[in-house]
Amino acid sequence: MIDPAMTDAAITDNVAEVCAGDLPGLIEAAAESSAWPFEEARKIVARLERTGKNEVLFETGYGPSGLPHIGTFGEVARTTMVRHAFRILTADKVPTRLVAFSDDMDGLRKVPDNIPNKDLVTPHLGKPLTQVPDPFGTHPSFGAHNNARLMAFLDAFGFEYSFMSSTACYQAGQFDSTLLRILERYDAVMDVMLPSLREERAQSYSPFLPIHPVTQVVMQVAIDEINHQTGCLVWTDPATGERYETPVTGGHCKLQWKPDWAMRWVALGVDYEMAGKDLIDSVKLSGDIARVLGAEPPEGFNYELFLDEKGQKISKSKGNGLTIEDWLTYASPESLSLFMYQKPREAKRLYFDVIPRMADDYLTFREKFPKQAVREQLLNPAWHIHQGQPPAAELVETATGSGSSLSFAMLLNLVAVANSEEPAVLWGFIRRYAPSASPADHPGLDQLVGYAVRYFRDFVRPAKVYRAATEAEHAALADLAETLKPMAGSTDGEALQALVYEVGRRHFPDLSGKAKSPDGRPGVSQQWFSVLYQILLGQDRGPRFGSFAALFGVKETCALIEQGLSGDLMAEHDAFLAARQI
Repeated sequence: MIDPAMTDAAITDNVAEVCAGDLPGLIEAAAESSAWPFEEARKIVARLERTGKNEVLFETGYGPSGLPHIGTFGEVARTTMVRHAFRILTADKVPTRLVAFSDDMDGLRKVPDNIPNKDLVTPHLGKPLTQVPDPFGTHPSFGAHNNARLMAFLDAFGFEYSFMSSTACYQAGQFDSTLLRILERYDAVMDVMLPSLREERAQSYSPFLPIHPVTQVVMQVAIDEINHQTGCLVWTDPATGERYETPVTGGHCKLQWKPDWAMRWVALGVDYEMAGKDLIDSVKLSGDIARVLGAEPPEGFNYELFLDEKGQKISKSKGNGLTIEDWLTYASPESLSLFMYQKPREAKRLYFDVIPRMADDYLTFREKFPKQAVREQLLNPAWHIHQGQPPAAELVETATGSGSSLSFAMLLNLVAVANSEEPAVLWGFIRRYAPSASPADHPGLDQLVGYAVRYFRDFVRPAKVYRAATEAEHAALADLAETLKPMAGSTDGEALQALVYEVGRRHFPDLSGKAKSPDGRPGVSQQWFSVLYQILLGQDRGPRFGSFAALFGVKETCALIEQGLSGDLMAEHDAFLAARQI
């Protein structure tokens, strides 16, 4: 993530700071790094060696018939990571630019369900989005409205980019020379496209779509004649039978989207663009058209698509995934960037249950970063998320003087047992564990507390399943309470964990011989920890129990055990579930 307040000059300074110090060592490590952004960056370096170009253009595309979504974030975030890796690899000696391109000259195919004033939009179906009235009444057109939403979206995350509008480029003549080249090589372009089309579609297919001079509709019609000398197409309006001659230049025509993609690559000189796995065939076709036009298609890779909780492909029309607003309700933008960074070529479930893991993994990567050598740092996702300069981890100093971070998972468990969803109450427990900690001095932790409260309320608490203890489990938990009582007031998680192990060894020793303590005594069966989590927390897995007791309080932990043994925790949760059914 780039700091939203950073200017272009500041971003350049950021790269200079990252490159400061042992620059040859950093570049050598980058040249050999197996982190995927560096692998992609090396492809661009090789491209420059082939083409002789002295600048690099990165591109991401956006279809403005809808609003920006989590996939938009992922593509721009990943491209930004590759761009930064390239700048480090080349010591920032090669100028780069990232273009966010809006296909706003596309014809509106249907009226979206999620807009007001549908009657205002319906008469303009088929027209370029920039010719459709804005149903929100805030911009000159629907396309302009959604373009503004795109830019506000990217700006909110601090991405550094240049915005380009398809309509503006077509109408300003920026694409004219490439459009005329397509007209000149019309048959060769058709030879690429026709084998990919159904027979019926192929009968009337043309890469050019004239804009009707009267209705302004983007026309999908067969081309009757091509006038190479004037650069015009002759076509017939199927509704009226009237013939028109339309220039391919000046915004009077646009291209079908696969030829359009290729034309854009050639006209703008795009060097790098990634795309989803569902566009593999389209990338190949557009690449072949770019070669027909005498250009080399850009570098890039095909990332995998997101899956829902059932392993099905996420669809905007089905609404079976989460939105970016959903994610940011429960976790930070940086945790979302981590999700996008990790294994982009593998299909991943994008659902609410992945959020806690991403939140904690992000904190772990950030905490590890300062202790790592350069080569390890370049493999650390935090390096790529923060443009090579991850902020220092927010550690809290405990009453015993040790520094540690509080995880999202630990805070979720604290919310569960604190009997309160008020952040101020949770901070009371945190300050007892770490007296010097405060929301003012630990804003990241304060934000994490808020995320944990919301996530617990909406997902964790409804899914909890408490159970009663067996006779043997009852004896073990009662023993744990008695063993912990003399430690009241302690925040020494290690000492408390040792007692948890000691009690577990007495009641649930690992008799398999696979687990042993450092002094050779038997280890503790995993069953002991399942007992703790299921009876006291209503879940199958949980935190390191000694650390949990240090944060929650020894006295409070003993009281929690009593509630679990008496059945109060089960009764309270059953009442909560019953109230939800009313």
